Amino acid sequence: MTVRHPLLSPETVRQIERAASLHLGRRWVSQGFTDLNEQASHPAGIHHGQPFSVFAKLSVAADGRAQFAAELSGLDLIRRRTPVATPTPVGTGLAEAEDGTLLLFEAVPERPAPARTAADYRAIGRTLATLHQASDDRFGLAEFDGFFGPLAQDNKPVTSNRWADFYSERRVLPLLRTAVDSQNLPPDLTAAAENLVLRLDGLCGPEPRPALLHGDAQQNNFLSTSYGAVVIDVCPYFGHPEIDLALVDIFGPAPADVLAGYREVLPVDPGFEFRRELWRVFAYLAVIAVDGRGPFGRQFIPRLADALGRYR
Repeated sequence: MTVRHPLLSPETVRQIERAASLHLGRRWVSQGFTDLNEQASHPAGIHHGQPFSVFAKLSVAADGRAQFAAELSGLDLIRRRTPVATPTPVGTGLAEAEDGTLLLFEAVPERPAPARTAADYRAIGRTLATLHQASDDRFGLAEFDGFFGPLAQDNKPVTSNRWADFYSERRVLPLLRTAVDSQNLPPDLTAAAENLVLRLDGLCGPEPRPALLHGDAQQNNFLSTSYGAVVIDVCPYFGHPEIDLALVDIFGPAPADVLAGYREVLPVDPGFEFRRELWRVFAYLAVIAVDGRGPFGRQFIPRLADALGRYR
């Protein structure tokens, strides 16, 4: 039995066509569809049309609208503070579906990740460095909170305005509590993570200037185009630039071209290689909390154990 893609239900197609028509100022009609479910954590795809196609993704989560609104706010922040390319929202970017919320953008003609060239990877590095050139006086982001994947992300600055405190109080400890509550985190790793937090002062390296981060900079959250890299799925705040560099290859190897491109714009501290796994701890906890019993999430338990073991 063939299961219809949720973005192809008649009511959902009508909502997408309506939003695109209002955005265009005249009638827009979907003339075909490409399924992108395998490349996204939500049901996603491209409705093809003229003069633009529409990328759509659907959330059926109770807080799906809030997640998508935070993503749109993040892209708006990046547009306001940097020249980095972002996708254009269709209308407000949000539309209602039968059973959830739609996020809509003008589709970006991209080179698929398997076909990326060395120049594409260097463009990702340069794009990250361009983001990081935007800075602020405080770590965090007072304007709005975000989501790291499906998990709420508290961006409020901390009183001390020290990076080690922000990383501990706003990233590691909240996700440690979430992972413990999920019952997916072994007790010995809970204790090791708690011990790590106590020693962060001596591990975080030189105090950085707060840089604007992508926030979830794994390499699939960039689109490679003929004019450079486009950022998607952002959850920005002002933090340590090494966070983004550590996440680029968290789910799969990335060529050295990424760091080479980054270095064309900004230097990378020699201590980054030592700290790379330190900056991944919060992300490992997030994956374990969400999917620690599934085949994907389980592989991050030994990775977390290894990371915590490096910093004893």
